[in-house]
Amino acid sequence: MVLIPLVRDYIDRMLHDIPGMKVLVLDPQTVGMVSVVYSQSDLLRKEVFLVETIDNASSSRESMAHLKAVYFLRPSADNVQKLRRHLAMPRFAEYHLFFSNILKIPQIQILADSDEQEVVQQVQEFYADFCAIDPYHFTLNIQNNHMYMLPTVVDPPGMQSFCDRAVDGIASVFLALKRRPVIRYQRTSDVAKRIAQETARLMYEQESGLFDFRRTENSSLLLVIDRRDDPVTPLLNQWTYQAMVHELIGIENNKVDLRGFSNVPKDQQEVVLSSVQDDFFRANMFENFGDLGMNIKRMVDDFQHLSKSSLNLQSIGDMAKFVSNYPEYRKTHGNVTKHVALVSEMSRIVEERKLMLVSQTEQELACTSGQVTAFEAVTSLLNNESVSDIDRLRLVMLYALRYEKESPVQLMQLFNKLASCSAKYKSGLVQFLLKQAGADKRTGDLYGNRDLLNIARNMARGLKGVENVYTQHQPLLFHTMEGIVKGRLRDADYPLVGNHFQHGRPQDVVIFIVGGTTYEEAKSVALYNAANPGVRFFLGGSVVLNSKRFLEDLGEAQRISKSSSII
Repeated sequence: MVLIPLVRDYIDRMLHDIPGMKVLVLDPQTVGMVSVVYSQSDLLRKEVFLVETIDNASSSRESMAHLKAVYFLRPSADNVQKLRRHLAMPRFAEYHLFFSNILKIPQIQILADSDEQEVVQQVQEFYADFCAIDPYHFTLNIQNNHMYMLPTVVDPPGMQSFCDRAVDGIASVFLALKRRPVIRYQRTSDVAKRIAQETARLMYEQESGLFDFRRTENSSLLLVIDRRDDPVTPLLNQWTYQAMVHELIGIENNKVDLRGFSNVPKDQQEVVLSSVQDDFFRANMFENFGDLGMNIKRMVDDFQHLSKSSLNLQSIGDMAKFVSNYPEYRKTHGNVTKHVALVSEMSRIVEERKLMLVSQTEQELACTSGQVTAFEAVTSLLNNESVSDIDRLRLVMLYALRYEKESPVQLMQLFNKLASCSAKYKSGLVQFLLKQAGADKRTGDLYGNRDLLNIARNMARGLKGVENVYTQHQPLLFHTMEGIVKGRLRDADYPLVGNHFQHGRPQDVVIFIVGGTTYEEAKSVALYNAANPGVRFFLGGSVVLNSKRFLEDLGEAQRISKSSSII
């Protein structure tokens, strides 16, 4: 079973056994968890006629004694206190309380003491404390994601809450999967080590009974790694559908906001991209931009054919058939306009920012060596007025990550050039990236330079030619998955927590990236799972990154580091 059906099953069970009209009360985090797996029409079928947030429900005094309240909340101290106030002055006939993670005994006592009018019918834990955006990909949507980049000497109050949220989310995934894993972490990352150790303490000590599933303990693995081990992937432009939409427009909990773009119909200003709800998207989410355009043209042609046939209604039977097919017709029409709007908008951005030109150089920086040629290509693009500030910054960062040891003089020239032609450039941001994620800080072999097998592969690829220069990059995560399957993940680089050892190849592997995942990596996981049926990889992270979010987190971490050093 994969993640989306697991979460849907929890919500089905939550709503199915409570007959009659219901209101569903959520918090800001569980809103996202529910919305990615459950549509509005799904809720209506379960007799949910109102959805409220816990804050809105707190401010309302209107009695709704005809409704039963179903609460689905994270078990945070803040939520428990709000719920306590709700129970003191109940508005609904019944209260059914569901929590997305482990509820502590003192919290249960608080709720029991607050239920003076005995309106609470049940209190249950349903382990869905994560956002299942795709079958094998989840996110925790942690707001203060920049925390992972802060140097060890800076330990702000938010660092513990960041780690606690990561531990809660990871634990929930394994409770949903009914597994207790062997745990490993990236040696060079203090924050990955901290999260791995706290997760092990929870699973093997504090809540060991909850994780005792009486199965072979070694059939699953948790690997906690750090985004800084591969800073290249979130800096690259993307050319496959799902990743490209996120990079150029943005996706949040499978929703795309198009309100800021002209020529978008009113009913298409917020659209859903879900591999579960949209057949066309599921078939094309990993397709490159060129093939996607052809597939959309075919979809438009098919719809036009359907539209013409619907206009040619010559009998009562024809009309009856059309009416019965009308919901599907409307759904198809909505899908066609949605995908055409998205691809049209992305085509405009690609042309406006000259991204085909920029991306070719990015891919060469990520995948091939040749410092002199790279320096000339980056310099030329910095001088090109059509290239945007964010694209210039990414190019210099990609060059710096690749050639930081080889060309310090040229690197300084690029820093100066960037500062002179990009007014928004924050001084020292590239240097801060190198300090955080440079060659000395990384565990993995990011460019394949030290691995003779990879060098041979790169030579073979160079001789054969690359089918698509825009999608030749392969994230470091792919090689990590291969290392796990083939038993080549070095204990020195990825130590085990405690005395729990892996015997043989694991069946279920959750790779959690502190600092965030990318849709390019999610694609690698989905394709790897499809090609290797003996093992299932799940990818999770603190957020889902595009280059804009990665750079924002980097800038915020730099700002906090500067202010801390001044103090």
